[in-house]
Amino acid sequence: MKRIESIKRLIILQLSSIGLILQTGVYAYFWLTEYYPFLHMHRRLNFYRWGHVLMFFLYFVLLFFFSSTYGGLKIGYLKPVEVYFSQVFSLAGVNVFSYLQLSAMANWLADVKPIMKVMAIQLVLSAAWVYVCNMFYHKAFPPRKLLLVHGERPIDDIVGKFNSRKDKYIIDGYINISEGLDAVCKKATSGYGAVVLWDISTHDRNELLKYCYSRSVRVYMMPKISDVLVKGSDQLHLFDTPILLTREYALKMEQRVVKRLIDIVCAVILLIIASPFMIITAIAIKLYDGGPVLYKQIRCTRDAKEFYILKFRSMKVDAEKDGVARLASKNDSRITPIGKFIRAVRIDELPQLFNILKGEMSFIGPRPERPEIIAQYMEEMPEFAFRMKVKAGLAGYAQVYGKYNTTPYDKLKLDLTYIENYSVWLDIKLMLLTLKILFKPESTEGVDSSQVTAKKS
Repeated sequence: MKRIESIKRLIILQLSSIGLILQTGVYAYFWLTEYYPFLHMHRRLNFYRWGHVLMFFLYFVLLFFFSSTYGGLKIGYLKPVEVYFSQVFSLAGVNVFSYLQLSAMANWLADVKPIMKVMAIQLVLSAAWVYVCNMFYHKAFPPRKLLLVHGERPIDDIVGKFNSRKDKYIIDGYINISEGLDAVCKKATSGYGAVVLWDISTHDRNELLKYCYSRSVRVYMMPKISDVLVKGSDQLHLFDTPILLTREYALKMEQRVVKRLIDIVCAVILLIIASPFMIITAIAIKLYDGGPVLYKQIRCTRDAKEFYILKFRSMKVDAEKDGVARLASKNDSRITPIGKFIRAVRIDELPQLFNILKGEMSFIGPRPERPEIIAQYMEEMPEFAFRMKVKAGLAGYAQVYGKYNTTPYDKLKLDLTYIENYSVWLDIKLMLLTLKILFKPESTEGVDSSQVTAKKS
Protein backbone atom coordinates (compact mmCIF):
# COMPACT_ATOMS: atom_id res chain seq x y z
CA MET A 1 0.00 0.00 0.00
CA LYS A 2 2.82 2.41 0.87
CA ARG A 3 4.49 1.68 -2.46
CA ILE A 4 1.26 2.38 -4.36
CA GLU A 5 0.80 5.70 -2.56
CA SER A 6 4.40 6.69 -3.31
CA ILE A 7 3.92 5.85 -6.99
CA LYS A 8 0.67 7.85 -7.03
CA ARG A 9 2.34 10.93 -5.57
CA LEU A 10 5.23 10.62 -8.02
CA ILE A 11 2.85 10.38 -10.99
CA ILE A 12 0.85 13.41 -9.81
CA LEU A 13 4.09 15.36 -9.38
CA GLN A 14 5.20 14.44 -12.89
CA LEU A 15 1.84 15.30 -14.45
CA SER A 16 1.78 18.64 -12.61
CA SER A 17 5.31 19.45 -13.75
CA ILE A 18 4.44 18.65 -17.36
CA GLY A 19 1.41 20.95 -17.19
CA LEU A 20 3.39 23.84 -15.71
CA ILE A 21 6.21 23.42 -18.24
CA LEU A 22 3.77 23.39 -21.18
CA GLN A 23 2.00 26.53 -19.98
CA THR A 24 5.32 28.28 -19.38
CA GLY A 25 6.41 27.21 -22.87
CA VAL A 26 3.44 29.05 -24.41
CA TYR A 27 4.44 32.25 -22.60
CA ALA A 28 8.09 31.73 -23.57
CA TYR A 29 7.18 31.49 -27.26
CA PHE A 30 5.29 34.81 -27.26
CA TRP A 31 7.99 36.47 -25.17
CA LEU A 32 10.67 35.51 -27.70
CA THR A 33 8.61 36.21 -30.83
CA GLU A 34 6.58 39.30 -29.89
CA TYR A 35 7.37 41.02 -26.61
CA TYR A 36 11.17 40.81 -26.50
CA PRO A 37 11.73 41.95 -30.12
CA PHE A 38 9.61 45.04 -29.40
CA LEU A 39 11.43 45.80 -26.15
CA HIS A 40 14.79 45.24 -27.81
CA MET A 41 14.03 47.51 -30.76
CA HIS A 42 12.13 50.36 -29.06
CA ARG A 43 13.47 50.28 -25.50
CA ARG A 44 16.99 49.04 -26.23
CA LEU A 45 16.45 46.19 -23.79
CA ASN A 46 19.15 43.53 -24.15
CA PHE A 47 18.60 40.07 -22.69
CA TYR A 48 21.13 37.29 -23.03
CA ARG A 49 20.45 33.59 -22.56
CA TRP A 50 20.26 33.62 -18.76
CA GLY A 51 18.08 36.74 -18.83
CA HIS A 52 15.49 34.87 -20.86
CA VAL A 53 15.82 31.84 -18.59
CA LEU A 54 15.17 34.06 -15.57
CA MET A 55 11.99 35.45 -17.18
CA PHE A 56 10.70 31.95 -17.84
CA PHE A 57 11.67 30.78 -14.36
CA LEU A 58 9.78 33.66 -12.73
CA TYR A 59 6.71 32.85 -14.81
CA PHE A 60 6.98 29.17 -13.82
CA VAL A 61 7.27 30.03 -10.12
CA LEU A 62 4.30 32.43 -10.29
CA LEU A 63 2.22 29.82 -12.10
CA PHE A 64 3.14 27.22 -9.50
CA PHE A 65 2.17 29.63 -6.69
CA PHE A 66 -1.23 30.48 -8.17
CA SER A 67 -1.94 26.87 -9.13
CA SER A 68 -1.06 25.63 -5.65
CA THR A 69 -3.20 28.33 -4.04
CA TYR A 70 -6.29 27.75 -6.18
CA GLY A 71 -5.98 23.96 -6.40
CA GLY A 72 -5.12 23.77 -10.08
CA LEU A 73 -2.72 20.86 -9.50
CA LYS A 74 -5.03 18.68 -7.39
CA ILE A 75 -5.48 15.94 -9.96
CA GLY A 76 -7.71 13.17 -8.65
CA TYR A 77 -8.45 15.07 -5.46
CA LEU A 78 -10.83 17.63 -7.00
CA LYS A 79 -13.40 17.01 -9.71
CA PRO A 80 -12.06 17.64 -13.24
CA VAL A 81 -14.28 20.72 -13.70
CA GLU A 82 -12.98 22.15 -10.41
CA VAL A 83 -9.37 21.54 -11.42
CA TYR A 84 -9.98 23.31 -14.74
CA PHE A 85 -11.81 26.16 -13.00
CA SER A 86 -8.81 26.53 -10.69
CA GLN A 87 -6.45 26.48 -13.67
CA VAL A 88 -8.40 29.32 -15.29
CA PHE A 89 -8.00 31.47 -12.19
CA SER A 90 -4.33 30.55 -11.87
CA LEU A 91 -3.56 31.43 -15.49
CA ALA A 92 -5.53 34.68 -15.25
CA GLY A 93 -3.62 35.69 -12.13
CA VAL A 94 -0.15 34.97 -13.48
CA ASN A 95 -0.86 36.51 -16.88
CA VAL A 96 -2.20 39.73 -15.36
CA PHE A 97 0.93 39.94 -13.20
CA SER A 98 3.16 39.20 -16.20
CA TYR A 99 1.40 41.82 -18.33
CA LEU A 100 2.02 44.45 -15.65
CA GLN A 101 5.66 43.35 -15.55
CA LEU A 102 5.94 43.71 -19.32
CA SER A 103 4.27 47.13 -19.18
CA ALA A 104 6.82 48.25 -16.60
CA MET A 105 9.62 47.14 -18.93
CA ALA A 106 8.01 49.01 -21.85
CA ASN A 107 7.53 52.11 -19.67
CA TRP A 108 3.93 52.19 -20.93
CA LEU A 109 1.01 49.80 -21.33
CA ALA A 110 2.27 46.89 -23.41
CA ASP A 111 0.33 45.49 -26.33
CA VAL A 112 -2.39 43.33 -24.78
CA LYS A 113 -2.97 41.11 -27.85
CA PRO A 114 0.00 38.74 -27.33
CA ILE A 115 -0.87 38.05 -23.69
CA MET A 116 -4.50 37.45 -24.72
CA LYS A 117 -3.24 34.91 -27.27
CA VAL A 118 -1.17 33.32 -24.53
CA MET A 119 -4.25 33.04 -22.33
CA ALA A 120 -6.43 31.62 -25.09
CA ILE A 121 -3.91 28.93 -26.04
CA GLN A 122 -3.29 28.09 -22.39
CA LEU A 123 -7.01 27.62 -21.69
CA VAL A 124 -7.29 25.10 -24.53
CA LEU A 125 -4.09 23.40 -23.44
CA SER A 126 -5.32 23.31 -19.84
CA ALA A 127 -8.60 21.66 -20.84
CA ALA A 128 -6.70 18.96 -22.74
CA TRP A 129 -4.25 18.51 -19.85
CA VAL A 130 -7.03 18.13 -17.26
CA TYR A 131 -8.90 15.63 -19.46
CA VAL A 132 -5.85 13.47 -20.14
CA CYS A 133 -4.63 13.57 -16.54
CA ASN A 134 -8.03 12.71 -15.13
CA MET A 135 -8.49 9.83 -17.56
CA PHE A 136 -5.01 8.47 -16.80
CA TYR A 137 -5.40 8.89 -13.04
CA HIS A 138 -8.67 7.00 -12.79
CA LYS A 139 -7.47 4.20 -15.03
CA ALA A 140 -4.31 3.81 -12.97
CA PHE A 141 -5.99 4.31 -9.58
CA PRO A 142 -9.56 2.97 -9.28
CA PRO A 143 -11.89 4.34 -6.56
CA ARG A 144 -10.91 3.42 -3.01
CA LYS A 145 -13.32 1.01 -1.28
CA LEU A 146 -14.31 2.30 2.15
CA LEU A 147 -15.77 0.79 5.29
CA LEU A 148 -18.09 3.17 7.16
CA VAL A 149 -18.03 2.73 10.92
CA HIS A 150 -20.96 4.63 12.45
CA GLY A 151 -23.02 5.11 15.57
CA GLU A 152 -26.73 5.66 16.02
CA ARG A 153 -27.04 8.99 14.22
CA PRO A 154 -28.28 8.97 10.58
CA ILE A 155 -25.58 8.33 7.98
CA ASP A 156 -27.39 9.68 4.89
CA ASP A 157 -25.51 12.99 4.92
CA ILE A 158 -21.99 11.55 5.00
CA VAL A 159 -22.87 8.73 2.59
CA GLY A 160 -24.27 11.28 0.14
CA LYS A 161 -21.08 13.32 0.28
CA PHE A 162 -18.85 10.33 -0.40
CA ASN A 163 -21.21 9.11 -3.14
CA SER A 164 -20.84 12.47 -4.88
CA ARG A 165 -17.24 11.44 -5.54
CA LYS A 166 -17.71 7.88 -6.80
CA ASP A 167 -14.76 8.46 -9.10
CA LYS A 168 -12.61 8.57 -5.94
CA TYR A 169 -14.51 6.75 -3.17
CA ILE A 170 -16.92 3.84 -2.93
CA ILE A 171 -18.52 3.04 0.42
CA ASP A 172 -18.46 -0.72 0.08
CA GLY A 173 -19.36 -1.73 3.63
CA TYR A 174 -21.13 -0.54 6.77
CA ILE A 175 -20.84 -1.59 10.38
CA ASN A 176 -22.37 -0.14 13.53
CA ILE A 177 -20.01 0.36 16.46
CA SER A 178 -22.59 -1.38 18.65
CA GLU A 179 -21.43 -4.71 17.14
CA GLY A 180 -18.29 -4.36 19.25
CA LEU A 181 -14.70 -3.29 18.69
CA ASP A 182 -13.51 -6.80 17.89
CA ALA A 183 -16.03 -7.16 15.06
CA VAL A 184 -15.20 -3.71 13.70
CA CYS A 185 -11.43 -4.32 13.84
CA LYS A 186 -11.82 -7.65 12.05
CA LYS A 187 -13.90 -6.12 9.27
CA ALA A 188 -11.56 -3.10 8.93
CA THR A 189 -8.71 -5.40 7.90
CA SER A 190 -10.72 -7.55 5.51
CA GLY A 191 -9.71 -5.91 2.23
CA TYR A 192 -10.98 -2.33 2.44
CA GLY A 193 -8.84 0.52 1.16
CA ALA A 194 -9.72 2.75 4.11
CA VAL A 195 -12.02 3.16 7.10
CA VAL A 196 -14.38 6.08 7.72
CA LEU A 197 -15.05 6.86 11.40
CA TRP A 198 -18.39 8.65 11.65
CA ASP A 199 -20.04 9.82 14.86
CA ILE A 200 -18.69 7.32 17.35
CA SER A 201 -17.50 7.87 20.93
CA THR A 202 -14.03 9.26 21.55
CA HIS A 203 -12.96 6.09 23.37
CA ASP A 204 -14.00 3.78 20.50
CA ARG A 205 -12.55 6.15 17.95
CA ASN A 206 -9.17 6.25 19.68
CA GLU A 207 -9.01 2.46 19.93
CA LEU A 208 -9.89 2.04 16.25
CA LEU A 209 -7.47 4.77 15.19
CA LYS A 210 -4.54 3.09 16.96
CA TYR A 211 -5.57 -0.33 15.62
CA CYS A 212 -5.75 0.90 12.01
CA TYR A 213 -2.52 2.87 12.33
CA SER A 214 -0.63 -0.16 13.60
CA ARG A 215 -1.77 -2.13 10.54
CA SER A 216 -1.25 0.68 7.97
CA VAL A 217 -4.98 1.05 7.27
CA ARG A 218 -5.95 4.52 6.04
CA VAL A 219 -8.55 6.33 8.21
CA TYR A 220 -10.92 9.17 7.30
CA MET A 221 -12.08 10.72 10.55
CA MET A 222 -14.70 13.43 11.07
CA PRO A 223 -13.14 15.79 13.66
CA LYS A 224 -14.96 16.94 16.75
CA ILE A 225 -14.65 20.47 18.15
CA SER A 226 -11.96 19.36 20.60
CA ASP A 227 -9.93 17.87 17.71
CA VAL A 228 -9.94 21.22 15.89
CA LEU A 229 -8.77 23.02 19.04
CA VAL A 230 -5.98 20.52 19.64
CA LYS A 231 -4.84 20.75 16.01
CA GLY A 232 -4.17 24.46 16.48
CA SER A 233 -2.20 24.04 19.69
CA ASP A 234 1.49 24.82 20.16
CA GLN A 235 3.92 21.95 20.70
CA LEU A 236 6.14 22.33 23.76
CA HIS A 237 8.51 20.11 25.70
CA LEU A 238 8.82 19.96 29.47
CA PHE A 239 12.24 18.31 29.68
CA ASP A 240 11.52 15.04 27.84
CA THR A 241 7.71 15.28 28.04
CA PRO A 242 5.81 16.61 24.98
CA ILE A 243 3.06 19.09 25.84
CA LEU A 244 0.29 20.60 23.71
CA LEU A 245 -0.62 24.19 24.64
CA THR A 246 -4.02 25.59 23.69
CA ARG A 247 -4.01 29.32 24.40
CA GLU A 248 -6.86 31.22 26.02
CA TYR A 249 -6.72 34.00 23.39
CA ALA A 250 -6.99 33.83 19.63
CA LEU A 251 -4.71 36.38 17.92
CA LYS A 252 -1.56 37.88 19.39
CA MET A 253 -1.24 41.67 19.67
CA GLU A 254 1.20 41.96 16.75
CA GLN A 255 -1.07 39.77 14.62
CA ARG A 256 -4.01 42.07 15.35
CA VAL A 257 -1.99 45.15 14.34
CA VAL A 258 -0.88 43.62 11.01
CA LYS A 259 -4.37 42.29 10.35
CA ARG A 260 -5.87 45.74 10.96
CA LEU A 261 -3.40 47.39 8.58
CA ILE A 262 -4.24 44.85 5.88
CA ASP A 263 -7.96 45.47 6.46
CA ILE A 264 -7.66 49.23 6.03
CA VAL A 265 -5.45 49.08 2.92
CA CYS A 266 -7.53 46.38 1.19
CA ALA A 267 -10.85 48.04 2.07
CA VAL A 268 -9.76 51.41 0.65
CA ILE A 269 -8.42 49.85 -2.55
CA LEU A 270 -11.53 47.72 -3.07
CA LEU A 271 -13.84 50.69 -2.40
CA ILE A 272 -12.08 52.68 -5.12
CA ILE A 273 -12.29 49.78 -7.60
CA ALA A 274 -15.87 48.80 -6.73
CA SER A 275 -17.38 52.30 -6.47
CA PRO A 276 -18.84 52.30 -10.03
CA PHE A 277 -20.55 48.95 -9.42
CA MET A 278 -21.85 50.14 -6.06
CA ILE A 279 -23.36 53.27 -7.61
CA ILE A 280 -25.06 51.27 -10.38
CA THR A 281 -26.39 48.75 -7.84
CA ALA A 282 -27.79 51.51 -5.63
CA ILE A 283 -29.61 53.10 -8.59
CA ALA A 284 -31.03 49.73 -9.74
CA ILE A 285 -32.38 48.87 -6.26
CA LYS A 286 -33.99 52.30 -5.88
CA LEU A 287 -35.60 52.20 -9.32
CA TYR A 288 -36.98 48.67 -8.81
CA ASP A 289 -39.35 49.30 -5.90
CA GLY A 290 -38.44 52.69 -4.46
CA GLY A 291 -37.36 51.14 -1.15
CA PRO A 292 -34.16 51.82 0.77
CA VAL A 293 -30.89 50.98 -0.95
CA LEU A 294 -29.05 49.76 2.11
CA TYR A 295 -30.16 47.17 4.62
CA LYS A 296 -29.03 47.47 8.23
CA GLN A 297 -29.12 44.51 10.55
CA ILE A 298 -27.75 43.80 14.02
CA ARG A 299 -24.92 41.26 13.96
CA CYS A 300 -22.35 40.07 16.49
CA THR A 301 -18.60 40.41 16.19
CA ARG A 302 -15.72 39.71 18.62
CA ASP A 303 -16.82 39.02 22.21
CA ALA A 304 -20.47 39.05 21.03
CA LYS A 305 -20.36 42.84 20.58
CA GLU A 306 -23.33 43.98 18.50
CA PHE A 307 -23.09 46.29 15.49
CA TYR A 308 -25.14 47.24 12.44
CA ILE A 309 -23.96 45.41 9.34
CA LEU A 310 -24.48 47.19 6.00
CA LYS A 311 -25.62 45.38 2.87
CA PHE A 312 -27.32 46.27 -0.37
CA ARG A 313 -30.96 45.28 0.08
CA SER A 314 -31.62 42.05 -1.84
CA MET A 315 -35.06 41.20 -0.38
CA LYS A 316 -38.47 42.83 -0.34
CA VAL A 317 -38.89 45.69 2.10
CA ASP A 318 -41.21 43.63 4.33
CA ALA A 319 -39.16 40.40 4.11
CA GLU A 320 -39.38 39.81 7.87
CA LYS A 321 -42.61 41.58 8.73
CA ASP A 322 -43.48 38.79 11.16
CA GLY A 323 -40.38 39.67 13.19
CA VAL A 324 -38.90 36.15 12.94
CA ALA A 325 -35.21 35.90 12.00
CA ARG A 326 -34.51 33.22 9.42
CA LEU A 327 -31.81 32.33 6.90
CA ALA A 328 -32.51 32.65 3.19
CA SER A 329 -33.76 29.36 1.74
CA LYS A 330 -33.51 27.89 -1.74
CA ASN A 331 -35.79 29.75 -4.18
CA ASP A 332 -36.72 32.20 -1.41
CA SER A 333 -39.69 34.27 -2.63
CA ARG A 334 -38.55 37.23 -0.51
CA ILE A 335 -35.51 37.84 -2.76
CA THR A 336 -36.07 40.39 -5.55
CA PRO A 337 -34.82 39.79 -9.14
CA ILE A 338 -32.09 42.37 -8.60
CA GLY A 339 -31.36 40.74 -5.26
CA LYS A 340 -30.82 37.35 -6.89
CA PHE A 341 -28.16 38.80 -9.16
CA ILE A 342 -26.27 40.85 -6.58
CA ARG A 343 -26.33 37.91 -4.13
CA ALA A 344 -24.99 35.57 -6.83
CA VAL A 345 -22.01 37.82 -7.56
CA ARG A 346 -21.70 39.02 -3.92
CA ILE A 347 -22.20 42.70 -4.76
CA ASP A 348 -24.67 42.89 -1.88
CA GLU A 349 -21.75 42.46 0.54
CA LEU A 350 -19.72 45.48 -0.69
CA PRO A 351 -21.14 48.06 1.77
CA GLN A 352 -19.51 46.01 4.53
CA LEU A 353 -16.24 47.61 3.45
CA PHE A 354 -17.41 50.58 5.54
CA ASN A 355 -17.89 48.24 8.51
CA ILE A 356 -14.28 47.15 8.00
CA LEU A 357 -13.00 50.73 7.94
CA LYS A 358 -14.92 51.45 11.15
CA GLY A 359 -13.21 48.47 12.81
CA GLU A 360 -16.42 46.51 13.37
CA MET A 361 -15.37 43.76 10.97
CA SER A 362 -12.23 42.36 9.43
CA PHE A 363 -11.60 41.34 5.83
CA ILE A 364 -11.19 37.69 6.82
CA GLY A 365 -12.96 36.08 9.78
CA PRO A 366 -16.09 34.13 10.75
CA ARG A 367 -19.20 35.58 9.15
CA PRO A 368 -21.19 37.69 11.66
CA GLU A 369 -24.48 36.13 12.75
CA ARG A 370 -27.63 37.67 14.19
CA PRO A 371 -28.07 37.45 17.97
CA GLU A 372 -31.31 35.50 17.57
CA ILE A 373 -29.73 32.89 15.32
CA ILE A 374 -26.70 32.60 17.62
CA ALA A 375 -29.10 31.91 20.49
CA GLN A 376 -30.78 29.16 18.44
CA TYR A 377 -27.48 27.51 17.58
CA MET A 378 -26.15 27.72 21.13
CA GLU A 379 -29.11 25.76 22.46
CA GLU A 380 -27.63 22.69 20.75
CA MET A 381 -24.03 23.92 20.36
CA PRO A 382 -22.71 25.94 23.31
CA GLU A 383 -19.34 25.85 21.50
CA PHE A 384 -20.77 28.23 18.87
CA ALA A 385 -19.59 31.07 21.10
CA PHE A 386 -15.96 30.07 20.37
CA ARG A 387 -16.12 31.60 16.90
CA MET A 388 -16.55 35.06 18.47
CA LYS A 389 -13.00 35.02 19.84
CA VAL A 390 -11.99 37.06 16.78
CA LYS A 391 -13.55 39.89 14.82
CA ALA A 392 -16.23 38.92 12.29
CA GLY A 393 -15.19 38.96 8.62
CA LEU A 394 -16.41 39.89 5.16
CA ALA A 395 -15.18 36.50 3.98
CA GLY A 396 -13.88 33.52 5.89
CA TYR A 397 -12.61 29.98 6.02
CA ALA A 398 -16.14 28.57 6.16
CA GLN A 399 -17.15 30.54 3.07
CA VAL A 400 -14.13 29.37 1.07
CA TYR A 401 -14.26 25.70 2.06
CA GLY A 402 -17.98 25.43 2.74
CA LYS A 403 -21.21 26.74 1.27
CA TYR A 404 -24.02 29.01 2.42
CA ASN A 405 -26.06 25.93 3.35
CA THR A 406 -23.22 24.02 5.08
CA THR A 407 -24.52 22.83 8.46
CA PRO A 408 -23.84 25.21 11.37
CA TYR A 409 -21.75 22.54 13.14
CA ASP A 410 -19.49 22.08 10.11
CA LYS A 411 -19.22 25.87 9.67
CA LEU A 412 -18.19 26.14 13.31
CA LYS A 413 -15.42 23.59 12.81
CA LEU A 414 -14.19 25.46 9.74
CA ASP A 415 -14.20 28.80 11.56
CA LEU A 416 -12.33 27.31 14.51
CA THR A 417 -9.77 25.86 12.11
CA TYR A 418 -9.10 29.41 10.92
CA ILE A 419 -8.93 30.86 14.43
CA GLU A 420 -6.61 28.18 15.80
CA ASN A 421 -4.28 28.23 12.77
CA TYR A 422 -4.23 31.97 12.07
CA SER A 423 -1.36 33.54 10.15
CA VAL A 424 -1.00 36.55 7.85
CA TRP A 425 -0.32 34.16 4.97
CA LEU A 426 -3.58 32.32 5.71
CA ASP A 427 -5.47 35.63 5.44
CA ILE A 428 -3.81 36.41 2.10
CA LYS A 429 -4.53 32.91 0.81
CA LEU A 430 -8.20 33.16 1.81
CA MET A 431 -8.45 36.55 0.06
CA LEU A 432 -7.18 34.98 -3.16
CA LEU A 433 -9.50 31.99 -2.80
CA THR A 434 -12.47 34.29 -2.14
CA LEU A 435 -12.11 35.58 -5.71
CA LYS A 436 -12.58 32.02 -6.90
CA ILE A 437 -15.76 31.27 -4.93
CA LEU A 438 -17.43 34.40 -6.33
CA PHE A 439 -17.97 32.35 -9.50
CA LYS A 440 -19.23 29.19 -7.75
CA PRO A 441 -23.04 29.36 -7.57
CA GLU A 442 -23.27 26.57 -4.97
CA SER A 443 -21.47 28.78 -2.47
CA THR A 444 -24.53 31.07 -2.34
CA GLU A 445 -27.25 28.41 -2.24
CA GLY A 446 -29.85 28.91 0.45
CA VAL A 447 -30.46 26.44 3.21
CA ASP A 448 -33.10 23.75 2.93
CA SER A 449 -36.37 24.79 4.47
CA SER A 450 -36.01 22.02 7.03
CA GLN A 451 -32.59 23.23 8.15
CA VAL A 452 -33.68 25.65 10.84
CA THR A 453 -31.59 24.69 13.82
CA ALA A 454 -28.01 23.53 14.09
CA LYS A 455 -27.27 19.90 13.51
CA LYS A 456 -24.13 18.16 14.63
CA SER A 457 -22.43 15.87 12.17
